[in-house]
Amino acid sequence: MLVLAAIPLGNPKDASRNLGEAIAAAKFIAAEDSRKFSRLCSDLNVKHSAKVISFFEGNETERIGELLEILSSGADLLVVTDAGMPGISDPGYRLVRAAIDADIQVKVLPGPSAVTTALVLSGLPCDRFCFEGFPPRTSGTRQAWFEALAQETRTIIFFEAPHRLLESLADAQVILGANRRAAICREMTKTYEEIIRGDLSELHNWASTNEILGEITMVIAGYDQSTKTFETSDLIAEVLKQESAGISRKDAIAEVARASGISKRTVFDAMVTHKSGDKI
Repeated sequence: MLVLAAIPLGNPKDASRNLGEAIAAAKFIAAEDSRKFSRLCSDLNVKHSAKVISFFEGNETERIGELLEILSSGADLLVVTDAGMPGISDPGYRLVRAAIDADIQVKVLPGPSAVTTALVLSGLPCDRFCFEGFPPRTSGTRQAWFEALAQETRTIIFFEAPHRLLESLADAQVILGANRRAAICREMTKTYEEIIRGDLSELHNWASTNEILGEITMVIAGYDQSTKTFETSDLIAEVLKQESAGISRKDAIAEVARASGISKRTVFDAMVTHKSGDKI
């Protein structure tokens, strides 16, 4: 059986009893960082006799064959990361896929999650959200990444390295709007936990005047369609674009109304003003 175990984000007291028992009983453990894993065992006062195998982003692909051999032999394998759930921006997903393809049972020991912890701490809507991993490292691709999220209506959650946070916030406020509500969640559950809430402009100002250290999770409010305004020319252009793709005038008006959150009557009236000579 492949067992993926959630690890405390920082406070070892958040560990479940299941985690301690699983570590003590394991014969094989795949750990993202063996030193941090050893420290966790010490904090939990848990002893084990398992063979600990290094399993991190840099060797994940080449390790899968070895780990599958262990599982295929009938032994259980426990997978742990530095913090949080394996597979969530950490090694694990590829191994799970390989195990499923090999008809090997997969089990999860639930526990702490930086994603949901930050979501609740942010004070932003929790009913619908999306997790986007890490933004791209280079400016151009990061800007394009934010552009793709510009009209995402769900609350947006992502991780960021402390030394890139200021650059990400600069891009976010330009593309998403300086007044978009957000929160920086830093060092959650640890001694120096800090939650900074405000709009993107305020968070950028904070990041530019403070030393940024530790694990960072960003939460940004989703796009509010009611705040968008449309010029008549914009509505006409969108309907004509739909028509050029082979959609009827009636269906194009309905689609533009749906996408913009504007009534069909308003879009219809915009097309009446269109001077192309077409009939509605």
